[in-house]
Amino acid sequence: MANIKSAKKRVLVTQTKTALNRSRKTEVKGLIKKFELALEAENIEEAKALLRDVESTMDKATSKGTFKKETTSRKVGRLHRRLNTLS
Repeated sequence: MANIKSAKKRVLVTQTKTALNRSRKTEVKGLIKKFELALEAENIEEAKALLRDVESTMDKATSKGTFKKETTSRKVGRLHRRLNTLS
């Protein structure tokens, strides 16, 4: 365990940021799963709405540093491609 005050603070800050990142990633995964279920049910309108939510949430997480810009772009692009092939 850390002995220096600044090192103790860094441990706490890291734990807080880890919890926030985990929460954001879980939220994105849940939205993607809902999107995929809508695609399987061939519910195009719901899938489009969910895709907007996924894109918005991922952009927010990217601006906070949870995802890298390239990761967000790649995942959203793949989701758009899946939607376009179905419609």
